[in-house]
Amino acid sequence: MRRVAVVRTANLSFELGRFALPLLLVCAALGSAAIAKTPGEVMVGGTLREAPMQGLSGPSQKLSAFRGKPLIINVWASWCGPCLQEMGSLEQLSQTYGGKQFNVIGISTDDYWTNAKGFLQKTRISFPNFIDNRLLLENMLGADRLPLTLLVDAQGKVLAKVYGAQSWDGPQALEMIARTLRVKL
Repeated sequence: MRRVAVVRTANLSFELGRFALPLLLVCAALGSAAIAKTPGEVMVGGTLREAPMQGLSGPSQKLSAFRGKPLIINVWASWCGPCLQEMGSLEQLSQTYGGKQFNVIGISTDDYWTNAKGFLQKTRISFPNFIDNRLLLENMLGADRLPLTLLVDAQGKVLAKVYGAQSWDGPQALEMIARTLRVKL
């Protein structure tokens, strides 16, 4: 006797043959994996994996070195106009609040160290920055467009992802940071 699955919808029912059901299940599984936009992306609600970070404005470190305190991660590139536009407000945020209740770090997706270093010199950024020319962090963080800023709790759980340039030292951003990271600013 041949086994078939019967699929019923509101006013429709049909049989799936022995090859169609496995195909349907594979498509459903692939569909759920397709939600992630970059390979290995950690979605909001997920915990960031350990990753080495090549120092750009200081020593190389592991991502886990920033555990224990909430973290704001900004992903940028030297060729990105909106990244340049928001960098001053990130520096002001870091100068005013960084290190007290949360840390701020930057991740450059530039292919070339010299371009990224030039960007940091131009913007006079003082918070720690790292370069990711191997795409490890870019993919894990979901940086399919820039700038990208992640708000991460003390245990490494991604609480929010914000795409596009923001005024990070403005009242709306500060309220969102305080609420998301559960800190008092």
